[in-house]
Amino acid sequence: MVKAGNSRTQRIRERLLADGEIEFARLATEFGVSEMTVRRDIDVLESEGLVRKVIGGAIAVNKISEPTFEARAGLDVASKKHVAEYAVSQLSPHETLVLDSGSTALAVAQAIRGRGLGLTIVTPSLLVATELRSEPDTTLLLTGGLLRPGELSLIGIEAIESFRRYNCDTFIMGVAGVHPHRGFTDYHRDESAVKRAAIEASDRLIVLADRSKVGRAQLSSIAPLASADMIVTDAAPDALALTTATAAGVSVVTIPGPPDGSDGAAS
Repeated sequence: MVKAGNSRTQRIRERLLADGEIEFARLATEFGVSEMTVRRDIDVLESEGLVRKVIGGAIAVNKISEPTFEARAGLDVASKKHVAEYAVSQLSPHETLVLDSGSTALAVAQAIRGRGLGLTIVTPSLLVATELRSEPDTTLLLTGGLLRPGELSLIGIEAIESFRRYNCDTFIMGVAGVHPHRGFTDYHRDESAVKRAAIEASDRLIVLADRSKVGRAQLSSIAPLASADMIVTDAAPDALALTTATAAGVSVVTIPGPPDGSDGAAS
């Protein structure tokens, strides 16, 4: 019996490492045990410092720690480029565009460069603004706010208030997770608040998520899946998060992933 319990705990540990979160009821059904038994297994993992219990389940502790911008920018580079280029192909000349912060937003800025779209771009990202500073016929509007040094992004009430002054056509948003139940999520609460304000300021929401983000949920909720008009991803089209979004009326565009071995190269 002890051996079986240890095996179950190990499988739960592996699930947490892969998915980032678990639900007590779902695990109880899957393993054919009571929720109380599952909770005892989680107690063991919590004592090891691997998880933190939340209502109805538990999340991996590493969900609370956001990887550095440099670390994120170096992951799935080709995937981000693929989804960014498709998203930019959906823009019309002279749109008013919101680009948020993060490595995906930077990939979008790089995809915009040289296309001559003549956009007006509102952004809380100094990196996005720097990338497009010399783009002809492009108007750049930086939000106010508190600077996050590692991200070079602007957060806080000033950034949120900035979006309340604008009416924008499209918001291209990067996320840290696209989950069938949790929706769109991010690591940082203040970044999520700025994203929510940008959603409110925009007529259309295009969410970009490379395959590493689909099926995952991070600490801070941004919005439900149904809030998006389009999700662009190179994840498998039958991923539960994507089929759930489609059922909610979201246009899901799955594009071919990059060739094996192409991720990780600098862009």
